[in-house]
Amino acid sequence: MFLRRNPGKLYLAVIAVFIVALAGAMFPQQQVQAAQITNRSLTLQAGASAGGSDPGGVVNHLFQFTVPSSSPIQSIEFQYCVYAEGSTCGTLTGLVTTSATIGASTSSALSTFTLVNTTNADPYLTSSTAYTPAANTALTVQLDTVTNPTTANYAFYVRISTWKEATPGTTEVDSGTVAASTANPIVLTGTMPESLIFCTGATVSETSGVPDCTTATAGNITFPMLFSPTATAYTTSQMAASTNATTGYVITVNGNTLQSGTYSVTAMTTATTSTIGSSQFGMNLEVNTTPAVGTAVTPTSDGVNYFAYPQTGYNTANTFKFHSGDTVADSSDGTPPPKPTDSQIYTVSYIVNVPGNLPPGTYTTTLTYICTPTF
Repeated sequence: MFLRRNPGKLYLAVIAVFIVALAGAMFPQQQVQAAQITNRSLTLQAGASAGGSDPGGVVNHLFQFTVPSSSPIQSIEFQYCVYAEGSTCGTLTGLVTTSATIGASTSSALSTFTLVNTTNADPYLTSSTAYTPAANTALTVQLDTVTNPTTANYAFYVRISTWKEATPGTTEVDSGTVAASTANPIVLTGTMPESLIFCTGATVSETSGVPDCTTATAGNITFPMLFSPTATAYTTSQMAASTNATTGYVITVNGNTLQSGTYSVTAMTTATTSTIGSSQFGMNLEVNTTPAVGTAVTPTSDGVNYFAYPQTGYNTANTFKFHSGDTVADSSDGTPPPKPTDSQIYTVSYIVNVPGNLPPGTYTTTLTYICTPTF
């Protein structure tokens, strides 16, 4: 009944459906889906005076990523956002990219690209000629002198897009997002005080190659041979010193010559060689052959970290001296003034010659070494 009374309406409805179906066939919708950039990362690298993740630090941003497509590209965009995806990007407080430059690690394949940094948070590389990468090409882009967001411990995102045109925004080729975060720097503070490490003993040893005063043995030393008018008696002691004093240290020897009651061995108050049969007590800080006693300073002075230096009168092999109050060594490495130095070990050699008429007895002395730093 309805069809007979309203033939016109039925006809028009059929035509409308047909037109809609025909329009869909004639004008198909174009949906361009960018491929996903893979192996992507953003490394926050330290700048000239700031750690890579310092809030507000002027640092370098190193992007590494793989473009899956082999389509030609003329621009690569780096859009800094609060959100990883979506139509809203957001504003990162304190971020500055308008001073960015292309860093040295940028892939050589992008050598024709220049940086456009005029829009903050949206820098991009552009080239007047298209670059056509092979599929799955790994690229690196380093943006130097970027100012991080100023919010501490704050994650942010950079949307990376490659574009067919020299200016982003028309035909996107590939895209992907990387994440990074600012972080509070951990500030460690310690104090190095004014320091002097000095010790004496029969021996001082090294621990892991470093002179160690905890190894110093007692300073009670007995000559290992009897005094004789026909041979030189000799023995050694050691001492170690280091300081961070501005003008280093000086070491003096203080005490008397060997004595037994009222009798004594003559101190060698001027530097001279050993003479058997005479009355001599002296010392030096060198390696000797007459007699064969002594060891060189260790570690060897190098004028960089080590500056130990036996002083005049005590720094010549086979020549000995003893005068109370003398400076026997300092940390000058032979070039005054003394300087701060790492620890070194001196070996002090002592000799005794006696005449045949020296009265018998036990001859002793107590020597005190004084190390004075100047800060």
